[in-house]
Amino acid sequence: MAKSTSIYVCQSCGNKASKWLGKCPQCGEWNSYLEEIASKDKGGKQVATGKAVPIALQQIESGSTVRITTADAELDRVLGGGIVPGSLILIGGDPGIGKSTLMLQAALSFAGGKVLYVSGEESESQIKLRAERLPFSGGNCYILTETNSQAVIRHAKELQPGLVIIDSIQTLRNEYIESAPGSVSQIRECAADFLRYAKDENVPVFLVGHITKDGSLAGPKVLEHMVDTVLQFEGDHHHTYRILRTVKNRFGSTSEIGIYEMQGSGLRQVNNPSEILISHRDEAVSGIAVTGTMEGLRPMLVETQALVSSAVYGTPQRSANGYDAKRLNMLLAVLEKKCGFRLAVQDVFVNIAGGLKVDDPAIDLGIVAAILSSHHDVPLSPRSVFIGEVGLSGEIRAVNRIEQRLAEAEKLGYEEIYISKNNLAGLNRKGFKIAIKPVGKMEEFFGEVFG
Repeated sequence: MAKSTSIYVCQSCGNKASKWLGKCPQCGEWNSYLEEIASKDKGGKQVATGKAVPIALQQIESGSTVRITTADAELDRVLGGGIVPGSLILIGGDPGIGKSTLMLQAALSFAGGKVLYVSGEESESQIKLRAERLPFSGGNCYILTETNSQAVIRHAKELQPGLVIIDSIQTLRNEYIESAPGSVSQIRECAADFLRYAKDENVPVFLVGHITKDGSLAGPKVLEHMVDTVLQFEGDHHHTYRILRTVKNRFGSTSEIGIYEMQGSGLRQVNNPSEILISHRDEAVSGIAVTGTMEGLRPMLVETQALVSSAVYGTPQRSANGYDAKRLNMLLAVLEKKCGFRLAVQDVFVNIAGGLKVDDPAIDLGIVAAILSSHHDVPLSPRSVFIGEVGLSGEIRAVNRIEQRLAEAEKLGYEEIYISKNNLAGLNRKGFKIAIKPVGKMEEFFGEVFG
């Protein structure tokens, strides 16, 4: 009987060692090595049985790949226009964010044939309970509760589905690897099994992955290199909106996002997020400004809220929700130095409505407008939009994709928009009905808006 071999594998990067190490020399993580059994004796030598032969590049036919479209337009947009046959797609997100709901909705609404939904975390009855609250029929959806990757592939070859969903890759195990499910070796080998199945059978496979406490996908980094597409499902548990973002895509752009709203009946697609993220009030309120940002290639109008009040305690408070606090301090310093506003003794609170986190510098002008509006207690025009980046010298810098931002503001019925003078170069102002008001300095902007 062959003697089994023990090795120590780093759970962060997959580096192997013959003995336990306190610190990984590859990635620098501490206490990340776990003992694993290398492999079982498969009996005899492994003979290469591959049938692939080298082909000259000129001899390969460049046929057009027909993507598989789903009933989820947001998912199709993020994937680049649909699912590519034979692709391996990894989707990750925080626990409870809605990954399983998103995948179950995709399985129940899939019209390209049978769907095999493999769950290693829930029973058939639990999946049935979740499926009953979703507004989809799912006549071609087959449920398999199995954790053995070889058994899953065997059932998939017998069923011949048009789509396979694995929920999740951390619960599966390869019978030739004796380490625990979720370890580096198991995740790598199970992913390799489904990669071979997807390429050989030309069937797309979705892998649901867990997220570590630092926000990265659990398992070895090689997992993200093996798959064709990596999707990140983001959101705040205290808000209903979710964002599906592309981290890697071999068959499309990584700039697209999909937006959903979590409801009792599942995830609802948000086709026009600007109308939802902007509040509609009957009366004007100070400290509120509308600005435009870009989430990938999609323009969005968001509402920035600011509150400026006298500091009760000795040290003024600076708080930003959904916006970079360091950038807020920079904008306040510019207003103090260049415009003469006494904000050093004021408490300043800034919030991006809807629970979004925006890091686009183009919303600087909207943040400044909201702060000045609250400071003077003067409401801004509810039909105005403010887009521009504020520099340290008080200048208003140009931003990218200004045409898309202008078109979004005009589509939602806004009447005027404040942008940088430098954005006028190459801009066809006659193509827009919205009034464009260019400004170059903070002093000029303040006089234009507040008189």
